[in-house]
Amino acid sequence: MALAITSPAFADGGPMDARYTCEGEDISPALEWTGEPAGTRSFALIVDDPDAPDPKAPKLTWVHWVAYNIPADVHSLAENAGREGALAAGKDGANDWKRGGYGGPCPPIGTHRYFFKLYALDTVLPDLGRPTKTQLLDAMKGHVLAEAQLIGTYKKKNP
Repeated sequence: MALAITSPAFADGGPMDARYTCEGEDISPALEWTGEPAGTRSFALIVDDPDAPDPKAPKLTWVHWVAYNIPADVHSLAENAGREGALAAGKDGANDWKRGGYGGPCPPIGTHRYFFKLYALDTVLPDLGRPTKTQLLDAMKGHVLAEAQLIGTYKKKNP
């Protein structure tokens, strides 16, 4: 079985409810995963939006959540687990708002895609402080056993 990530809050490729965005409660959706390969010692999670600022002319990838050292025996994150400082299992990195935890979708224009990328690692990483996505990806080099992704979409109701 391959590593797979899902959410009870939305289907892969489907729309995310406003409660998980800046127009709602801005809380992280629940996530669940299965199928990690033998030798997995920890998980890392990166949530980003490659469609910023405009899906018709993307210029950058906006990072919404960075988390790492999620223990290998953890296979889900509850709704709102991404609240800054609330990650009971693992460590927060820095999102593009320069804070830890989850920052929900808040697209300025159009429908954006939000990639929830889960990595199974063969190690527990050293304490990286509050790494950016780039710093975490660098630290994970040579340690990724498998990866999976889930995509949610969102378009602001009140642009």
